[in-house]
Amino acid sequence: MTQRRRTGGPSTPRQAAVDILTAIEERAAFAGLALDAHLERIQLPAPARGYVTEIVYGVLRWRGTLDWMLAQCSHRPIEELTPAVRNILRLAAYEVCFLDSVPAPVACHAAVELAKARFHPGVASFVNGVCRQLSRRAWSGDWPWPDVDEDPVKALAVRTSHPEWLVARWVARFGVQEARALCEANNAAPSVHVRANILKTTREALAEALAGLGAQVKPGLWAPQALHVRGMGAVRDNPAFQSGLFTVQDEGAQLVAHVLDPQPGERVIDLCAAPGGKTTHLAELMGNEGQVVAVDVHAGKLGLVQRAAARLGITIVTTVEGDGREMPGRLAPADRVLVDAPCSGLGVLRRRPDLRWRKRPEELTALAALQGELLAAAAELTRPGGTLVYSTCTTEPEETTEVVEAFLRSRADFVPEVLPLREFVPDRFGGYLYPHRHGTDGFFIARLRKINT
Repeated sequence: MTQRRRTGGPSTPRQAAVDILTAIEERAAFAGLALDAHLERIQLPAPARGYVTEIVYGVLRWRGTLDWMLAQCSHRPIEELTPAVRNILRLAAYEVCFLDSVPAPVACHAAVELAKARFHPGVASFVNGVCRQLSRRAWSGDWPWPDVDEDPVKALAVRTSHPEWLVARWVARFGVQEARALCEANNAAPSVHVRANILKTTREALAEALAGLGAQVKPGLWAPQALHVRGMGAVRDNPAFQSGLFTVQDEGAQLVAHVLDPQPGERVIDLCAAPGGKTTHLAELMGNEGQVVAVDVHAGKLGLVQRAAARLGITIVTTVEGDGREMPGRLAPADRVLVDAPCSGLGVLRRRPDLRWRKRPEELTALAALQGELLAAAAELTRPGGTLVYSTCTTEPEETTEVVEAFLRSRADFVPEVLPLREFVPDRFGGYLYPHRHGTDGFFIARLRKINT
């Protein structure tokens, strides 16, 4: 299937969606960045932009199920098709099988027209045949779904659109029913979580302001500054955001700063700070009194930290470029140190559905080595009697409890502390948050105390 030059003319929502999905697949582009960049380049009315966003994330979220469905309707293996053809078919399958608002004949006709515009007639004919078979099966419900009793991993992977290797881990760890609940939670589109900036407002006042702008708002369940918001529109255009009244941050992530519990006047180090959500939260909890040192290896991302602090009215943040592992000797010890470590991100699949298709199990071991090195560096930066918090937006043991356990074996001068918040699922060295239990992203947090030796 040789791709030919695209025809000219303005982009349609479906064309835009296929282009974005193909860029994500071919170039391993991050979904949010690819979506925003493409929509900036093309001229689409607001409703069409919203539709593109919906179908791009829908296809990414349900890609595993869509590919399985398409495999039942195609005489050619789906993995052997070019990315653009695959994504034309995935888009059609998503519209036919998951969107009640799009009649099957409309979705199939659109897919064939997209194929005609990009490929030779044989490809369009192939797409037409697959779409016809897809429509027949969708109408009759005649799908040979894998049997959960015979092969629960395969069945859950297909029905909930997750990689088999990840489902196998969760079934072994949680059992079939809870693994199903976790996968289903990952497929539920979450509301936007925001954090009220207590330097400028209260959660209640912010809720009233956002509701006055037309949003649907309810308080978070766990974090005292958290709100769950729907219907807010573009965040950057929101007057309350522009005035520095809030930060977009998952409620689980908001709990990290509360576990560290920084006090006004203290010196605090955030060893992996960009883009600045937790850094600025620390400063807010400190009443903008003391010092927060924000470290990140990427100079460009430190600019995001600085801009976030300026928007929120924070003046106590100092940025330092460099690898966190190299900070001992460069920075003076602090009262409290945060390591929000780089991780697989497998706890944020409901917000980042593309991650489930780009991660591999062998990455976890490599990440654990980096995480351990960062935690060791943070230990040197924590003064005697000080607090060290380790957090990740994943719940996989290699990146969470096993990292902390290895650290504690090597550092007799640190002891684990009970987390000060009731909502965590406790573990030997910290606690977990899960999408299906807490309505947050998946998180692990451990709090450690450096003792005098």
